[in-house]
Order: sequence, then structure tokens, then C-alpha cells
Amino acid sequence: MIVFDLQCGEGHGFEGWFDSGEAFERQLASDLVRCPVCDTAAVTRVPSARVSVPKGGDATAPARPESIAGMPPDLLAKLREAVRATENVGRRFPEEARKIHYEEVPHRAIRGEASADEARALIDEGVEFAPIPPILTRESH
Repeated sequence: MIVFDLQCGEGHGFEGWFDSGEAFERQLASDLVRCPVCDTAAVTRVPSARVSVPKGGDATAPARPESIAGMPPDLLAKLREAVRATENVGRRFPEEARKIHYEEVPHRAIRGEASADEARALIDEGVEFAPIPPILTRESH
């Protein structure tokens, strides 16, 4: 996985996680990369913090605050409210998302967990979803 710092045409900054640079370009060209704040597909990469890898060690990136933490408090509260209105289906997310997509169950807002392979398969099937930054699921803020 590779993490890119992204910014939309409205100036909203966010991160995107992709299997590769080519995967990012492919998703960008298909308008699958969208701003989590305003939903525009007018997204570009912006410079990222350098990542250093000590010899024989793991990659470490400099500590930085979560990009969403600088968001206006009223917007952050509304986003958290939207997340609270979802059903947390945990590891059943791929299965439940497919059932909703294929209209096997009534539509409802869900959230949960999916591996990179599961997320890729959902994208390939046309199942729409978006990652939720952990800061939106935490109660203490």
C-alpha cells in the first residue's frame, strides 16, 4: 500500500491509500478518487512528508496531526453525526455492502472493515463506498 497526500480543487486536504501509483492514476482517471468533504473528483496529489527507512528497519514517517483535525468544529461534528447514524457491521462489511448493492437487503448506511483485497473486489464490482478516517469514529474529541 502507498499513501498519497491529496487535495481537491476547493483546497480540502486528505490522504488516499492505494496499491500503487498506477492504481491511484487508474482510479483518478475513473473519477473514483473523490474529496471526502465536498465529493468533487477534481483531485490532485500534493507533496508528502518524506519517509525514511533505516537500514534493516521499517519505514517510519514523521509524526503529523491527522489532517481532518484542523477542520472547523461544526463540520467535524456533522461528519461525526453522519458516521454515528451508520450501522457498524465490522468484518462483515464486504458481505453486507454486496447485499445492499445487489438489493438483496433493504438499503441502509453501514460502516465496517475490509482488507485491501476485499476493497479492491468491491470496487471491481461497482460497489460504492468510502474510507472513514478513524478520527470520525472516536468518541472523545
